[in-house]
Amino acid sequence: MNLELERPLAVFDLETTGVKVGQDRIVQVAVVRLMPDGSREKWQSLVDPEMPIPAEATAIHGISNADVEDAPVLREVAAELLDQLKGCDLCGYNVLRFDLPFLSEEFFRVGIEWDTSALRVVDALRIFHHFERRDLSAAARFYLGREHGGAHNALADVEMTADVLLAQLERYPELPRGAGALGEFCGDRKRTPDVAGKLLFDAEGQVCLSFGKYKGWTMENIGRNDPGYLQWLMTKAELPGSTLAVMKNVLAEFNA
Repeated sequence: MNLELERPLAVFDLETTGVKVGQDRIVQVAVVRLMPDGSREKWQSLVDPEMPIPAEATAIHGISNADVEDAPVLREVAAELLDQLKGCDLCGYNVLRFDLPFLSEEFFRVGIEWDTSALRVVDALRIFHHFERRDLSAAARFYLGREHGGAHNALADVEMTADVLLAQLERYPELPRGAGALGEFCGDRKRTPDVAGKLLFDAEGQVCLSFGKYKGWTMENIGRNDPGYLQWLMTKAELPGSTLAVMKNVLAEFNA
């Protein structure tokens, strides 16, 4: 395996009722963990979205209301899913734009604070678009010489994404080998640490505010120079819960 991993890389994919973060719901989730020793560990689950699955969504992924009738709801499977992602960097196909913010918001909805700001995120779509600019099925044909017959099935998609990533590393020797450097290549630090975009990463990867009089300041610097303002942000500013979760984790590390 061409990847050089210090910890597992969790390749994950969501099938959903739609694409609106905070409004639509997960109907299937799958994870393939690429381990540092080159092995793989797989996990998947259907999820009852607790809302009707629109026909147009079923037409894409093939999952109907009947398929999820006896499936667990997210709050029932969230701990097991989180355990699959624990201690891992993250990977997916279009994960930076869709799967990561979607899952972050869904975790928060069921009472789980999932802070991914310290993780590296590898997006095989960003690599593919950098070199070829096509979709996952085209990536399978181009890099692997085979058709992606299981498109829009979550487990089939993550299996194919993992295979495509490994083939990309084989084809492009100029690509870095580790998850951190690959995440940098994919621009993972250009994403916002929180779904709402109230925070940002600075050049050193530190979490900063993206608004107000301390825009661009790290949580640590604000805490040292104006703790009252920081207290106001945490209690009175009516920030989204997912934003507060990231801020609390950053401050906990600072105060440890």
